[in-house]
Amino acid sequence: MNKIFPQGDGNDSAAGAKALPGGEGAQTCVTLTNRTGFLCHDRRSCIPASRVCDGVRTCAHGEDEDEAMCRDMPQSLPSFLVARCGDPSSWIYSDQKCDGANNCGDCSDELSPVTACPPCGPGWWRCPSTVFGYCGCIPRSLCRDLVQHCSDWSDEYSCPGP
Repeated sequence: MNKIFPQGDGNDSAAGAKALPGGEGAQTCVTLTNRTGFLCHDRRSCIPASRVCDGVRTCAHGEDEDEAMCRDMPQSLPSFLVARCGDPSSWIYSDQKCDGANNCGDCSDELSPVTACPPCGPGWWRCPSTVFGYCGCIPRSLCRDLVQHCSDWSDEYSCPGP
């Protein structure tokens, strides 16, 4: 079940929340994959942050594609949907932080000091990555595939594989 975290006290004004059409405040929730989400007006559907303002109406009433909210991104987005990169002019959706992928392009969404992510999960291998798409961890599916993905070659010689 999705977890709902209201961003207000019922008065539709809360720090970090922007008003949505119909006078309802934007609300955060936790998706089934334990990521930051956007709560649709039906109060049951929690969509991943990165599905907001992506050109596809995911909420039943289309509130995730509201013109006012999507007009001047990221400034127009509720703050809980936005994560800043090491370069202050760059941003990603908050559900892309600590997901193992180099979404910022400089690994600031995956590595300290900008981000404090948990250690590599069970499906990942920690190593100094040579693959631009990853930062400090690679999917175990890339281990022992006869292609170097870690600068120390540990993905080919030490990683137990998938």
